[in-house]
Amino acid sequence: MKRPLLIGIGGAYSGIGKTTAASAVISHLTKHPIYPFSHPPKIGAIKYTKTAFYSSIVDDRSIIRQENKDTKKLLDAGSENVLWVQSPQNELDELLPLAIGRLSGLDCVIVEGNSAIEFLKPDVVIFLFEHSRGRIKPSAVRMLKMADIIVLRDEEQRPEVNGSNTHKSAHYCSAPDPADKKALKRLMDLIEMTIKEKDIEKLLRKKSDEGMLTCSEARKIAEELGVPYKEVGKTADKLKIKIKNCELNCF
Repeated sequence: MKRPLLIGIGGAYSGIGKTTAASAVISHLTKHPIYPFSHPPKIGAIKYTKTAFYSSIVDDRSIIRQENKDTKKLLDAGSENVLWVQSPQNELDELLPLAIGRLSGLDCVIVEGNSAIEFLKPDVVIFLFEHSRGRIKPSAVRMLKMADIIVLRDEEQRPEVNGSNTHKSAHYCSAPDPADKKALKRLMDLIEMTIKEKDIEKLLRKKSDEGMLTCSEARKIAEELGVPYKEVGKTADKLKIKIKNCELNCF
């Protein structure tokens, strides 16, 4: 069975707004599908909480739906199913594959929590950054290196982020306040762009031969993914893959 698309949402601190961002993404996706979905996707969510001694996967709706719980917010946003994973970090290798297995019939799973993201390595990693409380925790520093999209509370914090050894290809946007449709649309556009970029890269690596690819093969990749030819050309340049025999000057 094909694994669902995984979108991870982590943050510099507890209470930074991970659940708010996750709920906004879920709500938007269920109404406005993006690539690679041709229809509103069925979405699940995993909320991870680190514990000292015990492990569990909670799916009891009477617990998940309790008022003021993050799991209720994720469910109310449009999730088909929400799992609350609680465990010490060293037991994630047992629980998270089980949790993903339970949600395997869905199209997309939102994963909330730094440690869970580190283990699962989602297709898209979103990191909420704010430096106002001082030094960020070690797991957040590792997350910055993984992040495809860095969400800032204040654009003026970008120099601080850039000084934290971030992923060199990371995109930036402002925090998606529920009332700010423009900021949310920007985040969704970046999620779609990231998925496309990674799919292009995957196909280029697969189909290129010793760093070379024909123009017709490059065009087929663009048409298969529904992206402009220039996007394939740009990614090929990044990977140092040469497109040869270009008849139409597409690349």
